[in-house]
Amino acid sequence: MFKQVTSYLSALAFAVLLAACAAPGQQPGEMEIRSGVIEQISFVDLQSNQHQGVGAVVGGLAGLGIGSLIGGGSGRDVAMVLGTIGGAIAGNQIQKRYDQPVQGQQIIVRTSYGVLVSVTQPTNQSLFQGQRVFIEGSGENARVVPR
Repeated sequence: MFKQVTSYLSALAFAVLLAACAAPGQQPGEMEIRSGVIEQISFVDLQSNQHQGVGAVVGGLAGLGIGSLIGGGSGRDVAMVLGTIGGAIAGNQIQKRYDQPVQGQQIIVRTSYGVLVSVTQPTNQSLFQGQRVFIEGSGENARVVPR
């Protein structure tokens, strides 16, 4: 019975890990590009792009794997459970260290059609007010690059 529970927990943890890692990427094909001039640049703090909980899941899986190498019988099952819990706690603590905000910039660009577009992105030191730029993409995937 206890082995079945640990097997189900292992499968569930693996499924959660795979789901957390599955992030939609940019699709191949056309990209919208607009041109304009930077009107204003403001510095902002961006949230970390780390996925919440991944550290705990990875740590738990590592602890489960290490625990499975210890002992045999019911002692091994206990080691697997304790390894999973300890690994999850350790993985969560490690992830918290890397979850610090990063410096970014909010850039206001006046397009060639006179429309103002605001893009928030990681800091690009080569951008300055009055510079002619391209806006690549749209929505959350938009970024400002020098012309």
